[in-house]
Amino acid sequence: MSMAEQTRQPERGETAVEPGFFPDPADAQIARIQRIGKRLFSVASCLVHWYDGAASSDSERSMASIEAAFCQQLPPLSTLRVVSDTRADAELAKHRSVLGAPYIRFYAGCPLYNESRMVVGSLSLIDYTPRMLDQEERQLMLDLAAQAERELRLQTVGAAQLDLLKKNKSLRRDSLLDPLIGTWNRVAIERLVAVEQARCSNNRLPLSLVLVGVDHFKNLNDSLGQSACDTILVKIASRLRSCIRPGDALGRYIGDQLLVVLPGASHIVAESVAERMRRAVTLPPELGGDASSSLTVSAGTVSTNLFPSATAEELIRQVDLALYAAKGAGRNCVVQAKPVLS
Repeated sequence: MSMAEQTRQPERGETAVEPGFFPDPADAQIARIQRIGKRLFSVASCLVHWYDGAASSDSERSMASIEAAFCQQLPPLSTLRVVSDTRADAELAKHRSVLGAPYIRFYAGCPLYNESRMVVGSLSLIDYTPRMLDQEERQLMLDLAAQAERELRLQTVGAAQLDLLKKNKSLRRDSLLDPLIGTWNRVAIERLVAVEQARCSNNRLPLSLVLVGVDHFKNLNDSLGQSACDTILVKIASRLRSCIRPGDALGRYIGDQLLVVLPGASHIVAESVAERMRRAVTLPPELGGDASSSLTVSAGTVSTNLFPSATAEELIRQVDLALYAAKGAGRNCVVQAKPVLS
């Protein structure tokens, strides 16, 4: 379908059914309109239905389902239609709900339009004795239909806004994830450090960070290639994730360095977690590892137990220095940041 066909406005009186998502007729607002219509016109039933709705099953033989099925089985309306006596109407006189129980004798229907002037449903009146609608009642029926159309537009806009919010939330989340290893990226993990530093400080809880770096990563990249090293980082991230709690955070800080945020963890716990991570990392055999060779990592840790007044930026700086010290100490080890005694 071309764009012109999609946006073409039908002439008044032209019947066009547009598929889409519409509110459930049982919705509270629509139900209120139906109650008003029933009382306003003193009829047995006032029904609102949308042409994309499921037809009533033959097994549903309640009065409400029979009336709904009767309205759904009629052709889409193009204008207000009033049938004072269904037995005198050439089309409706043959319907089984007119010929037999429940013996519907009066029907009036008004088309419902969406904002594009496409017919998407109807407002119908049902009664069991013949009756007339005068000009004022016909106008009131058009007015009530306009209220149903307004509710449709409100719910459609609401659904569109909710869908947009979900998409925006998904986009925001995607913008905070590292595309290679699926952890938080640097922006996100630094933001989480700031959030947790403030939260833990307010609740008088410790906060610890662990920064893990792959030993000799440049040499590894030169010998195995970038693709293989990307695979290694993915596997390392998975192994580090298995060493932390669900409430902890893992993010790619820079290159081969992964930052772990441990809310509520003391410096003793942080050092234990870092050691567990160091032992968990080995070079996969499919990437050249064997029983006698292994990939190693170094780690630095920092905790507010030892730096109680440190800001989030200072904690990150200290853990970076601790990792640098671990590299300088021969690699494949953990170094904990400690305040310099004056």
